Amino acid sequence: MNFSDLGYIRLSAASPKVAIADPTANAKAIIEQATTLAANGASIGLFPELCVTGYSAEDLFFSDTLLNGCHTALAYLCEHNPLPLLVVGTPWQLQDGRLLNCAVVISQQHIVGLVPKSAQPNYGEFYDLRWFVPGANINESVIHPTLGQFAVRVDQLFDLNGILVGIEICEDLWAPLAPSTNACLAGAEIILNLSASNELISKAEYRRDLVRLASAKNICAYIYASAGSTESTKDTVFGGHCLASESGQLLGESPRFNLQAHEIYVDVDTARLRHDRRQNTTFAQSPRPNAYRINRLICDVPSLAELRREYPSHPFVPTDKDEFAARAQEILQIQATGLARRMLAAHTDNLVIGVSGGLDSSVALLVCLDALEKLSIDREHIHALTLPGPGTSEKTNQTAHRLAQITNVPMQEISIDAAVKQHLQDLDHDGTHDVVFENAQARERTQILFNYANKVQGIVVGTGDLSELALGWCTFNADHMSSYNVNASIPKTMMAYLVRWYAEYRASKELADVLNDVLETPISPELIPPKDGKISQHTESIVGPYELHDYFLFHFLRSGASPTKIYHLACVSFAGTYDGADIKYWLRQFFQRFLSQQFKRTTLPPGPKVGSVSLSPRGDWRMPDETSSEHILAEVDKITAS
Repeated sequence: MNFSDLGYIRLSAASPKVAIADPTANAKAIIEQATTLAANGASIGLFPELCVTGYSAEDLFFSDTLLNGCHTALAYLCEHNPLPLLVVGTPWQLQDGRLLNCAVVISQQHIVGLVPKSAQPNYGEFYDLRWFVPGANINESVIHPTLGQFAVRVDQLFDLNGILVGIEICEDLWAPLAPSTNACLAGAEIILNLSASNELISKAEYRRDLVRLASAKNICAYIYASAGSTESTKDTVFGGHCLASESGQLLGESPRFNLQAHEIYVDVDTARLRHDRRQNTTFAQSPRPNAYRINRLICDVPSLAELRREYPSHPFVPTDKDEFAARAQEILQIQATGLARRMLAAHTDNLVIGVSGGLDSSVALLVCLDALEKLSIDREHIHALTLPGPGTSEKTNQTAHRLAQITNVPMQEISIDAAVKQHLQDLDHDGTHDVVFENAQARERTQILFNYANKVQGIVVGTGDLSELALGWCTFNADHMSSYNVNASIPKTMMAYLVRWYAEYRASKELADVLNDVLETPISPELIPPKDGKISQHTESIVGPYELHDYFLFHFLRSGASPTKIYHLACVSFAGTYDGADIKYWLRQFFQRFLSQQFKRTTLPPGPKVGSVSLSPRGDWRMPDETSSEHILAEVDKITAS
């Protein structure tokens, strides 16, 4: 697989060893490092600000010898450049005598353009205006006898096989109106920053935040390369900090204070950036700048047989334990606050919830406890009902009772056996365990919950999760319905982590034991009679592994990824767990179910949005109920499983 065909491009930010005021030595060092970048599949090699001379050359920038040496060095870089796009920093003198701090963009063996630095810092330890003029209003055409013809201007982009690249230099990122914002509004998907940012206490954190937030607000990839520790340390120390971020997500970062040349590699997903820009109407509606010059580059980008980028197999769940703990608390707070506000709107103190002893209803019950605590209402106002029927196992029924007992929630058991039997007789049903048999149980339970809510003037708390809604794994007008569904935007994989976290950090020993029993219970709707007292209907053996479906859902909704892209990413993320044939099979099942079950999502009850992926028909996902699945399934069928 060539991941370049899926929209990926490999970039590198490099920090070389610098010989101050020796352009020839620096050019050779840059080419040596660029050759390594090319060998590792990079399409773009970004080097620091003024790396051709060293940022700390100071008054030597006024020297004819140094400036002429830069021309010689640039000619050498053009002749030996191994990359589709090489970007370095150099001083450049205009014909009228003004000196600029510029990024030089080299493609193939030619200079394509020079981008001058707009913001020249002249405070604290910085004296850039001593040597350079601001470049924001510069618009010059250069015809050089050895370096060729090119423009010197800020408002230009570089088109690398359809991917637009913009450039800014160091302080430009710190400025209130950064040039990168206009560049992105003009179409740039990648911003390169050549920098010479010195190291101070806490500055690295601030720099990291600037890069990450610039990529977030501009919906772009932002790559940053800073001057290294071989710059002059007369008054400042440079750390060679290299960073890369995509849409607010940090993709790569180098250690600092390395006296050797070093670099980072990142694979940027331009397809995701384009999807997010299409989806974000604030970005789409922002005024566009005029007169940006587009430099079209004629060159091929390297193929990417593998990605230098990790995609977690459980994308909804943070891998860092501390981050997950904070996330879990926030999720429960969002759920409980939403439910509490709903109770105030309904002028009720009473909640009615069906407790099955399974994963989803256990989380919903915990949310009910937090909601009542917010409102200072006693737990006796939770009306927990367990509604055993023909498919209920003894173990889950016992778990439901234990859960209510330990949390001091009143529990009432109402068997639906007789009601279901009578209903099936009324339908002249022959008793086979078909969809009528299953749905009759689900609808009988929902009828009881709503009628009980009328009795106590309460609201029915829904328990179904995001994964079930995506697959349509719920009975229409049964467990699909509630007054307010607190779990509506939480995927099944997150459910399990939430319960595990709650058991470890918030629960008493007795409650933790019950919650761990819930985690060990197979996921099941329990609509088919148990065999030998054990659950006979296992959801994941019918619809497939939830961890795969959650993965598919995340990449399809969050990134707009195609089935082909999702398949290849899943093969990487689940290597050693599922083979390609299994992934392809369940991917087809996912799309078949997802596209055919919209009618259930169109009529969803309200529920709190918790994460960036939601299927609410009033907010995040609007799709015709009659959408055809043939084109997507045909794409899945064309995939050659590895």
